[in-house]
Amino acid sequence: MGKHTFEVTDESFEQEVLNSEQPVLIDFWAEWCQPCKMIAPHVDEIAAKFEGKLRVGKLDVDTSPDSPSTYGIQGIPTLLLFKGGAVVHRIVGYRTKDKLEAELAKFVELEKA
Repeated sequence: MGKHTFEVTDESFEQEVLNSEQPVLIDFWAEWCQPCKMIAPHVDEIAAKFEGKLRVGKLDVDTSPDSPSTYGIQGIPTLLLFKGGAVVHRIVGYRTKDKLEAELAKFVELEKA
């Protein structure tokens, strides 16, 4: 888990993600997934940069398999952006930090650094 992200489980998904006032980005990952390990620092940096505008959580698909199944996660890493309890954007596979930020900035107000 990164310094700026929080853990999400099947049990906490509704409360932490679907009922959130703020947009929430969920990183679906697994310990054995090498691309997940590569993208993790980018996800944490984005969580820090978007702090106050976007909550960023991580869900381990091995320990919480119901949520990935519900949202049709077929490969990891997959990042889903939720607004108002609905998926508004899906990112599948590794991306550089700049590409992730560019995709998310379309949906979340972000001050340009």
